[in-house]
Order: sequence, then C-alpha cells, then structure tokens
Amino acid sequence: MADLDKLEATSLKGALEALLLVSSDPVSASALAAVLKATPGEVASALAELKVEYEEANRGFQLREVAGGWRLFTHPAYHDQVEAFVLSWDTQKLSQAALETLAVIAYHQPVTREMVKGIRGVNSDGVISSLVDKGLVRELGRDKERGQAIIYGTTNAFLEKFGLRSLKDLPDLEQFAPDEQARQFIRERLSGRSIQSTLEETAEDLDEERALADEAETEDDELVIIGNADTDADAEEGFDE
Repeated sequence: MADLDKLEATSLKGALEALLLVSSDPVSASALAAVLKATPGEVASALAELKVEYEEANRGFQLREVAGGWRLFTHPAYHDQVEAFVLSWDTQKLSQAALETLAVIAYHQPVTREMVKGIRGVNSDGVISSLVDKGLVRELGRDKERGQAIIYGTTNAFLEKFGLRSLKDLPDLEQFAPDEQARQFIRERLSGRSIQSTLEETAEDLDEERALADEAETEDDELVIIGNADTDADAEEGFDE
C-alpha cells in the first residue's frame, strides 16, 4: 500500500488517530472504545489496520501496542535526527506555564502529574508532555503507591541547557522571596507538605463538619425530649386539676 486510505472526518480510524496524538501514555482498546462509543473488538481491529498501514507506507512514525495499550512513536530509523532536533530547541522559547512546570519538576523530582497539579494548582499534563518531547523531562518509572502513576524527573539535557553541573547547582528559591511568609510557602511547596497538608486539612474539615452536625442533631433530639417531657408534665397537671 503506497498511500494511507483516505478517511472520512467521522471515521473510526480518524477518531483513533486524533485520540492517539493527544495521548502521552499507552491507551487500551477498551478505553478508546468507551470514548468513541464503539466495541473493543472494532477498535482493536482498526488499530491493527492502522499499524499495518503505517508500516507499509514507510511513515516516519509507528503505532505500537505496548504496556497493555496503543501509542504512537517516532520511527527508530530517524532517532538521530529527532534527537538532534529536540536538543536544538531554544529553552528561551518556553512558555510561562512550561517554565513553572519545569521548575516544579526540577526542585521536587521525582513527581507524578498529580503532584505537579497539586503544587501548581492547574492541570499540567499537556505541559509535561511538551517538556518530555523537548528532552528536558523524562519518565523515571512508576509510583506503586499512586496507582502506577508515571513519575518524572529532569534530564541531562536540562542541566546542559541551563548551565548546571548537577541539581545541587539549582538556585535557592528562598532568596527570591520578599518576606518570611513567602519563604515558608516555598519551603512547603518544595517539601511536598502542602499537598499532604491540604488533604489532611480537608479531611479534618470534613470530620469537624460531621462532628458539628452530630452535635446539632444531638441537641435537637434533647430539645425534642425536653419538649415532650414538658408537654407530658402539663398534661399531668391538667389531669390533677
């Protein structure tokens, strides 16, 4: 097959390609099927066909089934060109969001996407994927305590781009803080305490609300009992009269 089949905008294959392009992790056929309202069998068949079409068309990318899912990869034949291209990117072109995310990962690695989100306060999945593509961040493995979530850290390319011999050469962020409150905030962010403390504080707030609700309910019950007792007492006095 010299060329890829032309696909309609609403075709299953086209939809699969769109989803795979925005997926940074392998995605199972069942997960894709759930999104596309198709059967896992239909999706698996379409993915297998796409895989063969890419191979026969000798494209610069491949579709592979890895780690229980499907993911697009650059063709191994172009590894050297891709590496040279990625490492040539100018770090000065990084967006503010990318710089913030890179700083979080650099100072707090290893981190998961959820941890980065907890520190930044916004979803950073797309930014992390971009940093991985730029060769500044890499996958270090998976966190067994957080549902096998991917953990990230910086690369040697990151050190080279920013002129650092090692992570020990990262500047002390506290020196940029205007006051002690800001310094404390930075310490908590870098230690990861803020994430855990936020969860703990939320749990404490819920416990406190439950306790107050139980207390209010108990008081209401006591008032009802007292009210009933007063009514009974008045009734007895009426009978005595």
